[in-house]
Amino acid sequence: MAGTNSELELVAEGPAIILVEPQLGENIGMVARAMANFGLAELRLVNPRDGWPSEKARAAASKADHVIDGTRVFATLEEAIADLNFVYATTARERYGFKPVRAPVDAVATLRGKFVGGEKTGILFGRERWGLTNEEVALADEIVTFPVNPAFASLNIAQAVLLMSYEWMKSGMEDVSSTLFQPIEQRPATKEELHGLYEQVEEALDARGYYRPEGKRQRMTENLRAVLSRRALSSQEISVLRGVFGTFDRYTRNSPRGAFYQPPNNNAGGKGVSEDDSTDA
Repeated sequence: MAGTNSELELVAEGPAIILVEPQLGENIGMVARAMANFGLAELRLVNPRDGWPSEKARAAASKADHVIDGTRVFATLEEAIADLNFVYATTARERYGFKPVRAPVDAVATLRGKFVGGEKTGILFGRERWGLTNEEVALADEIVTFPVNPAFASLNIAQAVLLMSYEWMKSGMEDVSSTLFQPIEQRPATKEELHGLYEQVEEALDARGYYRPEGKRQRMTENLRAVLSRRALSSQEISVLRGVFGTFDRYTRNSPRGAFYQPPNNNAGGKGVSEDDSTDA
């Protein structure tokens, strides 16, 4: 599928994602996809309503098979977190208690530090309809909540996992403004190349009567050059533009490139020639 490359190293690390009593296989699959997008791989399910494994989950995971194949199922939340050293519970509801409440960026900074230190961590996500119970939140060490619209705070599971997974990936980057894809390096055009473009365009326009009235030739030439030099063109871009303008000069609408046409010098007994038979003047 678009955006995947099996030749690149697959990042698979970080905290376990724990879904408590998820209902739909499709939601589980979308969670797996979100995890894979941002380098998480360990998915744990607590008493999934429709059982496990799930073909609907695999289909919705969109090739995140390594997450689906490694998914573990537990009967209780206590069993699912038994081997973990530190756990966050996610919630959008206001909770009254004594647990610290963190924003995602702060929570992930804590998780990253514990991961580097060799500790096993996890993040709890509740049911699609009502999230985590107070008793389940009590099993976590701290709470993480999202800065959402107070009047519309409900997130689906995949959205919530995506937000935390994204913050996890960012927390491991040396430069959060860096991007995976970079433009192809191009050599800036020389003044000689730029002047060659000017001359080609101006000659083609002059031959077609563009510079009218004659008294405005200088101003029209200056305006045209100002447009063509408005941005710093690369050598490759100059080549592209000259190829475009050259095509206008060499072919017509009635005789486009690649078409069978009669040469301008149509002597008696002459025959039509294809583009490959013709020569450029």
